[in-house]
Amino acid sequence: MGVASAIFLVIVTIFCPPIGVFAIAGCGADLLINICLTLLGYIPGHVHAFYLEYVYYDRRERLRQGSIVTDRAPGVYSDNVQNGGNPHGYGTIVQPNAS
Repeated sequence: MGVASAIFLVIVTIFCPPIGVFAIAGCGADLLINICLTLLGYIPGHVHAFYLEYVYYDRRERLRQGSIVTDRAPGVYSDNVQNGGNPHGYGTIVQPNAS
């Protein structure tokens, strides 16, 4: 995902937080929590959605830099968000050549 898709995701999340959560976390506990928070109050749904997006993009950037994050983010149940979108998890990072 590039910068344009991240900006598009933020714009979509501003209008409907559950759609933004579904885009990064899929259909699961995080989506259900976000729907409930959005129904209880529009602002709590936004806070939760933007927190998930922050964790997702932060983990994705750390993964790109070669840093391995072993601890789980609190309150995030989706493995896709925890892994920064990496389908193989953290153990499959290719090490650079020593030459």
